[in-house]
Amino acid sequence: MTKPSLPELLHAAVTAVGGMERPGQVTMAQAVEQVIDDGSHLLVQAGTGTGKSLGYLVPALAHGERVVVATATLALQRQLVERDLPRTVEALHPLLRRRPEFAMLKGRSNYLCLHRLHEGVPQDEEEGLFDQFEAAAPTSKLGQDLIRLRDWSQETETGDRDDLTPGVSDRAWSQVSVSSRECLGASKCAYGAECFAEMARERAKLSEVVVTNHALLAIDAIEGAPVLPQHEVLIVDEAHELVSRVTGVATGELTPGQVNRAVRRAAKLVNEKAADQLQTAAEGFERLMELALPGRLEEIPEDLGYALMALRDAARTVISAIGSTRDKSVQDEDAVRKQALASVETVHDVAERISNGSEWDVVWYERHDLRGGAANRWSGASLRVAPMSVSGLLREKLFADRSVVLTSATLKLGGDFNGVGASLGLAPEGTEGEDLPQWKGVDVGSPFDYPKQGILYVAKHLARPTRDGDRADMLDELTELIQAAGGRTLGLFSSMRAAQLAAEELRVRIPEFPILLQGEETLGELIKNFAADPKTCLFGTLSLWQGVDVPGPSCQLVVMDKIPFPRPDDPVMSARQKAVEDAGGNGFMAVAATHAALLMAQGAGRLVRASGDRGVVAVLDQRLATARYGSYLTASLPDFWYTTDRNQVRKSLAAIDQAAQQTEEA
Repeated sequence: MTKPSLPELLHAAVTAVGGMERPGQVTMAQAVEQVIDDGSHLLVQAGTGTGKSLGYLVPALAHGERVVVATATLALQRQLVERDLPRTVEALHPLLRRRPEFAMLKGRSNYLCLHRLHEGVPQDEEEGLFDQFEAAAPTSKLGQDLIRLRDWSQETETGDRDDLTPGVSDRAWSQVSVSSRECLGASKCAYGAECFAEMARERAKLSEVVVTNHALLAIDAIEGAPVLPQHEVLIVDEAHELVSRVTGVATGELTPGQVNRAVRRAAKLVNEKAADQLQTAAEGFERLMELALPGRLEEIPEDLGYALMALRDAARTVISAIGSTRDKSVQDEDAVRKQALASVETVHDVAERISNGSEWDVVWYERHDLRGGAANRWSGASLRVAPMSVSGLLREKLFADRSVVLTSATLKLGGDFNGVGASLGLAPEGTEGEDLPQWKGVDVGSPFDYPKQGILYVAKHLARPTRDGDRADMLDELTELIQAAGGRTLGLFSSMRAAQLAAEELRVRIPEFPILLQGEETLGELIKNFAADPKTCLFGTLSLWQGVDVPGPSCQLVVMDKIPFPRPDDPVMSARQKAVEDAGGNGFMAVAATHAALLMAQGAGRLVRASGDRGVVAVLDQRLATARYGSYLTASLPDFWYTTDRNQVRKSLAAIDQAAQQTEEA
């Protein structure tokens, strides 16, 4: 039988999902097929509406090797596993003469732990375990969540938290789940044969396509112990998120509360001398956290260095003691011991990493003002350590021994892929070198006609924004734009404070247009209510820049209050910028401008989500039109029609609003 061609396979898959073939999707599929065949790597920008999932799934399935697909969001994971993959596999089966298996795989803490469920949760204060179901009042929210979890455990086939609807609180879930460090291991656990996490791993080993998340991909790369099955092809969707997710996984944290919890958990399992040593070190660390000042620590203060070394040494002593003593009086000793060991090992590892003072790490102190008095005053103080850059790690771990495809609607910043490529550890496209991963960038465009569907408006007449300054003129402009648009506005703000101030002011000025504010409801509820009422506006910060998909008349004006550069006091970003400058580069463009371009491209992408969408992206920051870096940022956005004419924009918004009203009435 003749091997089916890629166009035949793609046509069958697109037909199965009820879609239409698009030139960009065909181009993408061909590019993915080529890099899989030649073992190279690909960065592919595929605009909204391209159908990029099928653009990479079809050539990957046709190749017949194991593929890992890593995404940033739960929504896309669900779309792949519940819709795209089942339909695509069935559509391709007659042509491929095989039916590839697929599975979802997440970190262990995402799965219900049967040992925790049946045997109880180790207590911090005392020996043994307690029954969380008896301890929580059945009338409380926690008690109700735990009872739901117990009932759900009898019917679930996956034990996956995301399959439980409606969900439960993080506090409730923590009572029935474990981290990888806390897990007893299948061979030592009485419930190992039934373990949901182990079953998920076994399904993944037997599957041709494994869908996972960026965090698990990062853990697989960083920790050295493989958690993903061996695979020949890696596809990273929503790849613009990868660097921040990997940085998050590689970030360590120490808080007084965390250290004291480790002390309590270990106290009854080790000799008195070891316990006292850790207790004394914890008290010394807590005293210094009270005196520390927020901000980056370019050098570790001498007294903090001594406290961290004392904590490291005491934790090491306790780890050895836990391993050498047994106490049969402790109920389910293995579980209690494993949780204590996990806590102390985390303290040891982070204290050692910070006290070692690597030039490749950034260390900083954070303190949050919390309400609740002295009892919890330390829960908001933390010492954190993050890698200066993850590019070297990604170059070494991600691109070795497999083909990698990275895709997103926003990878081409300022006109090329080199900025994103550098953050991933890739040399400029076309650079030759024996140890350099070979890659190419492809922009397959979008099926949307951006110049006809959208306007990019820069409010050039507004005063240059200052940090935390009064922006009365910006609020005046925002008010007029919302009135012209008839509501229908997604407000993207550079800080939560700015979003709150704008919401408070505009609720007074234009009460006829309801203003929803991030944080006042769950994100899902906010987006649902925003989409339901065209007169409504939604204001918020970071997650709204990337997480809103509302096609149609409810979102016809996207407003950015100012260019979203990182805060000057952001420890990781400022350290990365300085490192580039010390190496002779342009730190501002390499770090701050790239960060802003990525967010602005994502934010502007909220406007046109379907072929019938029309509207305006309004940037209320004159620097986009006047600063030298403005052209770089503009080149990173969709190719909307560009203007600084405020009167023309108001007329356009009014016309779009009128057309939408006529459609709604019809």
